[in-house]
Amino acid sequence: MLAAFTFNTTENLPVGLLGDVAHDLRVPLAAVGALVTGYGVTVAVFSLPLARAMRAVPHRYVLAAVLAVLVVASRLSAVAGSYGVLLGARVATALAQALFWAVMGPAAVGLFAPERRGRVIGVLSVGGSLATALGVPAGTWLGRHGGWHAPFAVLACLGAVALVLVAACLPTTRPGTGHAAFGPAPDRRAFGVVLATTALSGAGAYTGFTYIEKFLTEVSGFPGSAVGPLLLVFGVAALAGIVGAGPLLDRLPWAMLAVPVALQSVAMTALWAAGGTRWAATAALALLGVALAPVVMASQALVLRVAPGRTETAVAANSAAFNAGVALGALTGGLVLPLVTVRGTFLIGALWSAVALALQAPRVRHRAQPG
Repeated sequence: MLAAFTFNTTENLPVGLLGDVAHDLRVPLAAVGALVTGYGVTVAVFSLPLARAMRAVPHRYVLAAVLAVLVVASRLSAVAGSYGVLLGARVATALAQALFWAVMGPAAVGLFAPERRGRVIGVLSVGGSLATALGVPAGTWLGRHGGWHAPFAVLACLGAVALVLVAACLPTTRPGTGHAAFGPAPDRRAFGVVLATTALSGAGAYTGFTYIEKFLTEVSGFPGSAVGPLLLVFGVAALAGIVGAGPLLDRLPWAMLAVPVALQSVAMTALWAAGGTRWAATAALALLGVALAPVVMASQALVLRVAPGRTETAVAANSAAFNAGVALGALTGGLVLPLVTVRGTFLIGALWSAVALALQAPRVRHRAQPG
């Protein structure tokens, strides 16, 4: 959970510090947005190859190695004086994260009984959601008061603690053994639906959310000092979504994916339509938080269930799909930003999300039942 918190905070921190980093490094806003795009592209491209290359290595060793990379790269970000150095550190972190997500779920699920898979993923997702609820807002606040380098120094320390805990406490087991190595209900077609939904919903969310700081200050009229507290509202709502959906993952796996995707589309549409009103923007941002985190959690629980082969490979494919969606969304937002303004990016994101919902609708109608 601590490792998930640290990785997720590192991934999304530039969203809250977009203007600060751009001003300090003297680069365009879109270039800092590319730090999100580049991160997603790296994870998307390398998740599967890295998972396959490391499939014979015990999870304990893999997790310790990727956490070591996280610590070094975060420390490098904390002292980066140029855009190139920061970009290099982000790429290194993204490579580590690509392998982390592939291994984390199977490693944790394997420690518990098979019927508790969904609950275990739900508990793990709390760590990732706390990154949104606490990590990014706290990092944004610290970055605005102590310089944008400071949050990365803190993340390096947190990563070091997670590294020590994993290296000291996680059992060393032979890969490919135990119930967590394979899905209990393999289904290649269902697996494809989950991957497509993951990619499209990620694209929908990040087409607009990558530029949420600009949206809140220019469209909603909030002062820059309010961005951190508003991201905290988003994060707390995300945590609430995880806590609410987690216990239902084992009984209603497909519904727990469809409902958040639908809410995401509604929230993105509301931000586009009513984002100029502060209270409406705040409410819509909270609804987006409730939706976004459970989508990732539910898709991971589903791929562990319907994986047609080894679960590490399946989870890596899902991670690649999500990050490809994030990269596509951030890239789409950057390309259309001059044409439709930051407000229009949320309408485009809502359309991506609606397509994701339509794709899985047949599965929901026939499979939204226990087990």
